[in-house]
Amino acid sequence: MKYLLPTQVYLSHNAVMASGMLVLSLLFYSSALTAGTTMFDSLPPDTASLEQYQWHNRPVIVFAPSEKDADYVRQIAMLEQSKADLADRDIIVLSDTSPAASGQLRSQFKPDGFEVILVGKDGGVKIRQKTPLTSEDLLSTIDRMPMRKANLR
Repeated sequence: MKYLLPTQVYLSHNAVMASGMLVLSLLFYSSALTAGTTMFDSLPPDTASLEQYQWHNRPVIVFAPSEKDADYVRQIAMLEQSKADLADRDIIVLSDTSPAASGQLRSQFKPDGFEVILVGKDGGVKIRQKTPLTSEDLLSTIDRMPMRKANLR
């Protein structure tokens, strides 16, 4: 797998069933486009492991009952307003809005309804909450992390 650093990636884990296969869609924003990748890419669910991001990215995982969930819509809108700041901090946003699909991330974290989780580059959970996380809280939490401070020196 090719890593694009820094880039902001939205991984949408939607229940798209085509011939019985769940499809994960990757939407790469402008920083990925400049790296010569396509805007959309598909991955099978078993490649959505957080291990591929460890030491490279800080995943923000957003779980919701559906894409229309009010907290989900609010969370994604807040994150989209901070794209440049997210990319600067190597953040990727992984969304799972399909509880019935029982994807790998949902099985691992067992969310109940809406939930947002920040995972550090070391793979540890840094924030886990049931309400939308403001961009300010997310960025300030990351900026206090030792690895982030070392990168700023």
